[in-house]
Amino acid sequence: MTHLFDSLTLRETEIPNRIAVSPMCQYSVDERDGIATPWHHVHLGSRAVGGAGLVMSEATAVEPRGRITPEDLGIWSEEHADALRETTEFVKSQGAVPGIQLAHAGRKASTSRPWEGHDPLQPDEGGWEVVAPSDDAWPYGDQEAPPTRAMDAEDIDDVIEAFREGAEHALDAGFEVAEVHGAHGYLLHEFLSPVTNHRDDEYGGSFENRARLIREVTEAVREVWPDEKPVLVRLSGTDWIDDEESWTVEQSARLADVLHEAGADLIDVSSGGIAPRSAPDWAGPNYQLALAEHVRENSESGVSVGTVGGVTTSEQSEAIVRNERADLVIIGREFLRDPYFGLHAAHELGYEDEVEIPNQYLRGFDERL
Repeated sequence: MTHLFDSLTLRETEIPNRIAVSPMCQYSVDERDGIATPWHHVHLGSRAVGGAGLVMSEATAVEPRGRITPEDLGIWSEEHADALRETTEFVKSQGAVPGIQLAHAGRKASTSRPWEGHDPLQPDEGGWEVVAPSDDAWPYGDQEAPPTRAMDAEDIDDVIEAFREGAEHALDAGFEVAEVHGAHGYLLHEFLSPVTNHRDDEYGGSFENRARLIREVTEAVREVWPDEKPVLVRLSGTDWIDDEESWTVEQSARLADVLHEAGADLIDVSSGGIAPRSAPDWAGPNYQLALAEHVRENSESGVSVGTVGGVTTSEQSEAIVRNERADLVIIGREFLRDPYFGLHAAHELGYEDEVEIPNQYLRGFDERL
């Protein structure tokens, strides 16, 4: 029976265990140019030291207008790749696999950082015009949204090409896994959901049309990503909106097969984010696991599935894998609280021999030293 510290092989890439660090925005670029800093190196590197099998970067913008905030990480040039190469080399030196989440924020772009209010930024405040499937701006209440423009055919082509080029730069930076961000109300999710997609062209209306952009982006990334390395896609399993005109878990399972055919090897199932009211009433332990299970059980292609959300303990993580509820356990906030969650989980579950505790840290795990 599979357990948490069994390896997971996707294509020819072996992830040493079933624990992944979820992409978590750090909003820590110093010069507002998307270039990684020592903060990113320490943040990602420490989680590799801490026993995670897959260490994912934050949502990394494929073009400047795709950033959530001016301080977001970017991957739209060789300079961005150069700044990340030392980090990917270090992650690999610790036995982990470095991954990058390629992202575009769509209508949720051009805001201040969360600890600065997460307020909309106008162009004269350091913000920019944002693009979306339709011209409906994100509803900021009493605050005015940044200028929001419905994408035309040229914009769509540009975004697909930006993802393609972003993947090429990510590969040059040394990443082994590429994830397409199609969740949380950002651009690709905005095209998927009827809540935000009101187009009447080939990118709107039917399921096939709304899924067209994420399929084309996945295909573009797959075209430049080596055959032996996996491509992942993060989806919001549901919009959490009780309305037939929203994105549902049934559509997610259907889309999983479309994306697998387009070259995706694992579907990372999250949820929500399409609108301010788009969140579950309760977000306790494993609150998104049923969505991942539904996708895993109802997709016909047999694509691998990861779960994220409300996972905080080693026993919980082990149970998810042993009971075959998901293939990969993706952990966010607990890795913020405990960068060494993977090492602690191995110690608590009795799998010490299956992880390599750095010599420098052995005293923390072996009472004899």
